[in-house]
Amino acid sequence: QRQLVESGGGLVQPGGSLRLSCVASGFTYDFFTMAWFRQAPGKEREGVSCISRSGVANYTDSVKGRFTVSRDNAKKTLYLQMNSLKPEDTAVYYCAAFLTSAQALCLLTSRPFNDWGQGTQVTVSS
Repeated sequence: QRQLVESGGGLVQPGGSLRLSCVASGFTYDFFTMAWFRQAPGKEREGVSCISRSGVANYTDSVKGRFTVSRDNAKKTLYLQMNSLKPEDTAVYYCAAFLTSAQALCLLTSRPFNDWGQGTQVTVSS
């Protein structure tokens, strides 16, 4: 049974940093494109960042230059380093995975993703 478990969320002041982690189990991890999504209250879920099997990364415009996605295939873990956090980054953050044969495919749309974690809350507030 495939499972994704996020951690690392919390309350942080504007300008602060957090590092989210997502541990996968039951996956042949190397064969999955991974991504982070977020959903704020009253808003639609949006793609934040993705990383392909070969390490190609992509980001939504609002987080470029502030967030960095990475993956450790040996540990089956996905990371999201979030710096210079803003109140508008407040949301529940989810990691997601989809199985693909493509090495460099990286998508920020949710439709292809079949596996999702339970989410971790990030709150940016003074």
